Amino acid sequence: MIPVILSGGSGSRLWPLSRKQFPKQFLALTGEHTLFQQTLERLVFEGMDSPIVVCNKDHKFIVQEQLGALGLDTQAILMEPFGRNTAPAVAITAMKLLNEGRDELMLVLPADHVIEDQKALQRALALATVAAERGEMVLFGVPATKPETGYGYIRSSQDALLPEGVARVAQFVEKPDEKRANEFVRAGGYFWNSGMFLFRASRLLEELKKHDPDIYDTCLLALERSAEDGDVLSIDEATFACCPDNSLDYAVMEKTQRACVVPLSAGWSDVGCWSSLWDVHAKDDNGNVTKGDVVVQDSHNCMIHGNGKLVSVIGLENIVVVETKDAMMIAHKDKVQGVKQLVNTLDAQGRSETQNHLEVYRPWGSYDSVDMGGRFQVKHITVKPGASLSLQMHHHRAEHWIVVSGTAEVTCDENVFLLTENQSTYIPIASVHRLRNPGKIPLEIIEVQSGSYLGEDDIERFEDVYGRSSTPLERGVSVKTIAQ
Repeated sequence: MIPVILSGGSGSRLWPLSRKQFPKQFLALTGEHTLFQQTLERLVFEGMDSPIVVCNKDHKFIVQEQLGALGLDTQAILMEPFGRNTAPAVAITAMKLLNEGRDELMLVLPADHVIEDQKALQRALALATVAAERGEMVLFGVPATKPETGYGYIRSSQDALLPEGVARVAQFVEKPDEKRANEFVRAGGYFWNSGMFLFRASRLLEELKKHDPDIYDTCLLALERSAEDGDVLSIDEATFACCPDNSLDYAVMEKTQRACVVPLSAGWSDVGCWSSLWDVHAKDDNGNVTKGDVVVQDSHNCMIHGNGKLVSVIGLENIVVVETKDAMMIAHKDKVQGVKQLVNTLDAQGRSETQNHLEVYRPWGSYDSVDMGGRFQVKHITVKPGASLSLQMHHHRAEHWIVVSGTAEVTCDENVFLLTENQSTYIPIASVHRLRNPGKIPLEIIEVQSGSYLGEDDIERFEDVYGRSSTPLERGVSVKTIAQ
């Protein structure tokens, strides 16, 4: 059985913690490890192969770093140039497996869910395996125990041809209003759609070709045109842009006659919004969930998340307060589904707060915006031991670097030299430069940028160990020539 972990979502309903460039699956929201890491850890048991991860190309280094922190490997990382929903992601994975002569069972699951009971999950997987081996398309359904309006529902029916404990999918139901959700709970036989599936690779493609040939044909062509580098597959952007945007539910599961549901009673949550995150956390005597420097007075059933500043609340009930360095969000717990629409509004306004935190992660480390004005910007830069920024130049800004801790190897045009704590240097406009950490501890510097344009796109790369090169050197232009 091969786990296929879908890690392409942006988690906009958990803004402002979740951002497009660092979404919720890569955040430690429910424990020491991130949701992505928790997903990986629960799949380490006998009979489960190493995972295949499907992610956005911008998240490649985050995925690799979080895998490395656990000491785990993948069979492959499939990088999407942009999201096209779950059906294309799973289809290309299945096609890749068949191309390798591997028609195995695929366990498809999102990277951002919480499952508390590991043994219950394994029992459900054992039952699902029996059905999938018979050619069924298995969906894991969470018994609907309360009128939840944030989930899609599955209505089940009995089928004597299925293994005991497995039910036939009779109907998919979109997210209902509270009245209908109450009716579903009272009626019984309804499940929340977990978005987790199990089927054989060839079985999925057979059903996809029958029910959505456009996705099938486009994915087949996209895979043929994709580039492979070791265990990383970069899906061809031009072809993938022509692929219909559709979920596995709509493209296949709602149309096939072989969809069945296996009950999953394992403390599951998709942690899809702030109220569901409140649900899975331990609460104080007044039902409050707090994190960070938070003081609560005369308040009940609230979720207060601080991220540096002191956050104090008085006399609130069923309220969510989330503070980050650059944004604050306050909402009633019953209205948190509206956060996604708020993010859409901010995107339409061109606000950067939906894209990145002030602290931005890069494959070599991170940088944190400390202050900014019309013609200056101050950053706190951290470079991992042994890591290096690209050899680069800027056309509109100069930079001053002050070493706070560690040792910096600086390249500035034809000069290469070391700086230690409390030493500094100046990088003029249009100088070809690089920052590297040759030491064994993190390098921290304060960078002061000054110039007429300070955008992150004012960068021309000449060498980059992370594959982000601009190509002047590849065209045979030397560093000396560029510097001159």
